[in-house]
Amino acid sequence: MAEVVLFHHALGLTPGIVAFADDLRHAGHTVHTPDLFAGRTFETIEEGVGHAQEIGFEEVIARGVRAAEELPAELVYAGFSLGELVAQKLAQTRPGARGALLFYSCVPVSEFSASWPPGVPAQIHGMDADPYFVGEGDIDAARELVNEAEDAELFLYPGDQHYFADSTLPSYREDAATLLKQRVLDFLSGR
Repeated sequence: MAEVVLFHHALGLTPGIVAFADDLRHAGHTVHTPDLFAGRTFETIEEGVGHAQEIGFEEVIARGVRAAEELPAELVYAGFSLGELVAQKLAQTRPGARGALLFYSCVPVSEFSASWPPGVPAQIHGMDADPYFVGEGDIDAARELVNEAEDAELFLYPGDQHYFADSTLPSYREDAATLLKQRVLDFLSGR
């Protein structure tokens, strides 16, 4: 079974993120869910991103890196939206990474290192009409990562919701979330 560190989105460590982690735990995986916002949660993406801006995105990433330092190096790094930044950075820069699960977001590989590390598989998940994922260019970064990495897949789901796998939010889409979760479990079974 895999050991995973899962970083939350800009709304904070919501019950939906905890529920997603619990589903992975019920499948036999060890899942850590660091709280990058020290208990704060937000109702809208704008409020959460505003809070991250107040803290500073570099500090948010640094909090995630510090949380991972307390864990074994052989981890699968997973992140939802804002948390994707931390997961991708660690997958690219921390030796021993077993994989990366990037949800709703992706930044250019060059943001954290010269290239995607050999032997680190990745999955990227997003909706094909998500105004953040598609409209802000994350889908292009995801396609570049897939082209560069030895073992990476981009999964697109029909729809325009950003947080579609968080079961406690109005943006939740059960069909897409169920398929995402199955793909994640298949990915983790090999780690």
